[in-house]
Amino acid sequence: MLTETIICGFGGQGVLFSGKLLANAALMEGKELSWLPSYGPEMRGGTCNCSVCVSDDPIGSPLVTAPDIVIAMNGPSFDKFEPMVKPGGVVFADSSIIDRKSTRDDITVYYIPSTEMAKENGLTGMANIIILGKVIRECSDKFFGIDYDKIVSVFEKIIPPKKAAMIEKNTAAFKLGYDYEK
Repeated sequence: MLTETIICGFGGQGVLFSGKLLANAALMEGKELSWLPSYGPEMRGGTCNCSVCVSDDPIGSPLVTAPDIVIAMNGPSFDKFEPMVKPGGVVFADSSIIDRKSTRDDITVYYIPSTEMAKENGLTGMANIIILGKVIRECSDKFFGIDYDKIVSVFEKIIPPKKAAMIEKNTAAFKLGYDYEK
């Protein structure tokens, strides 16, 4: 099985960090993976995305043209990548920022107000982690059983000791998204 994911949004929204979290969790599970970032020269504020491919078998190419999953953090990214999702695929959209709804009936779309949730809970800047919590809750099977505990252990692994307080904040944001029920 191969799961191809695109995470997309503005630079500074944590798009690449979310991809690294998924990639590290897959590595800890002993899976094959590729993580490919893409961003313009403007970085913060410009659009960026990353693809994360996770498989039991070697991955032939890191390029994703028909993703199984899209995590869209802004409107331009939703508009660009939602049409590319495979039939039967899943889209997670930050409904705090994206006002358009999908018209497709061959995919599942979750609208999560992750930016609003982050602000309301003192977790500004962590909308990406909130939405990732919902992704893992709904699609753990597509990520070979990567679950809540695995992602929390990745926080502990990749966040440097000098930023240890961020482990608690990331865990709180992840739990908020994981527990989101709409």
